Amino acid sequence: MYLRNTAGSESKSVVRPQFLLPVIGLCLAVSLAAQPVHEPAKSPSRPIAELRVRDSLVLGLVEGLTEYLPVSSMGHVMVADQMFGLEDTTQLKDGDGSPLWARAPRPGRPNEPLTIKVASDTFTVVTQIGAILAVAILFRARFYEIGRGLVGRSDEGLRLLRNLIVAFLPAGIVGFLFNRWILDHLVSIGPILTAQLVGAALMIYAEWWRKNRAVPEAGLDGSRLPLGRALGIGILQCASFWPGMSRSMTTIVGGYFAGMDGRRSGEFSFLLGFFTLSAASLYKARQTGPAMIEVFGWPHVLLGGAVATIAAMLAVKLFLSYLSRHGLIVFAIYRVAFAMFLAFWAL
Repeated sequence: MYLRNTAGSESKSVVRPQFLLPVIGLCLAVSLAAQPVHEPAKSPSRPIAELRVRDSLVLGLVEGLTEYLPVSSMGHVMVADQMFGLEDTTQLKDGDGSPLWARAPRPGRPNEPLTIKVASDTFTVVTQIGAILAVAILFRARFYEIGRGLVGRSDEGLRLLRNLIVAFLPAGIVGFLFNRWILDHLVSIGPILTAQLVGAALMIYAEWWRKNRAVPEAGLDGSRLPLGRALGIGILQCASFWPGMSRSMTTIVGGYFAGMDGRRSGEFSFLLGFFTLSAASLYKARQTGPAMIEVFGWPHVLLGGAVATIAAMLAVKLFLSYLSRHGLIVFAIYRVAFAMFLAFWAL
């Protein structure tokens, strides 16, 4: 298959070895999952249930590699959690046998028992901070330009910030209103598997559309997007609340439809992800972060976040290089293969 690169010439789409990184991360999770992940604390000063170091490493690796690739981190993390025994919904108890709460019972507020699953879900969201840090490091020049825009020294930086805020707002509103419903009804193998296939079809269509119906506008990047197109990318990002769809995939495809080339679509997607993921991570950390620390302890959380940072930096750099030359087709193929894996996994 031939895809048009950013210069408009034809180049053959080749599957490069480095883009097997998500597969490698998943295989590591499989190979290292031979023993249970948690063990009871032996003293009050220790966490209630400790992650092993290798499990923190693998979970951070899987999160970092898949967060910004258009393959959906949620499906991969769910598989890793199940392999490591982190789906346990039994309410945890302290040394005296009293039940523990992620959110204690209070009048007018729903309570939430503290379980391994609650702690694990929060661990996943908090390790996203590592992936967020990766974007802050890699795109520091763009954030510096935004800072200059805020003090009136860069019109380009101010326009970029404006477009990022406009693109963030639809997802911020949808997430605030429907996050609990989504968690209760869509976070399972079936919806994630379906989203993988729907997302693959959308990516194939977007590549066909870009090749046959559109020519990327020269120089169009996040700071030069018309406001309506930035809003369109933000609306399409809302589809990523369907677990398994992938936030980066929806925003990159949105960038295609807005007229950006592959590299600039990817850059805008990652900058937008900085805002979206930061909001989600801070909200979740505020809600159940202390409970997660009580269960797993600080060292494992910090280790997972550090690994996620390194893995995300590697994935982003390689992905942008590949995307600018070859497009999304190889990732669509990967999504179909992963959906088949999930189908067999669920049997």
